[in-house]
Amino acid sequence: MKLFLQILLLIDCIALVTIIILQPSKGEGLGAIGSGGQLFFSKNKGLEKLLDKATMWLGIIFGVLLILSEIYDKFI
Repeated sequence: MKLFLQILLLIDCIALVTIIILQPSKGEGLGAIGSGGQLFFSKNKGLEKLLDKATMWLGIIFGVLLILSEIYDKFI
């Protein structure tokens, strides 16, 4: 059972990192100093919403799997 939880954690970690890397940056950083107007003209709002929700759910799953792993270690 512990190995199964660890494999699920590994898969979730890889998926979470991949989704985070795919997300476009929200701010402009130092580009806003000069002529940064890209902040308000963003495209692909549907894709951004999907990536945001996927990040949220993968993060929740990651937390739950970590808690289950700790419970399994302490009581079994």
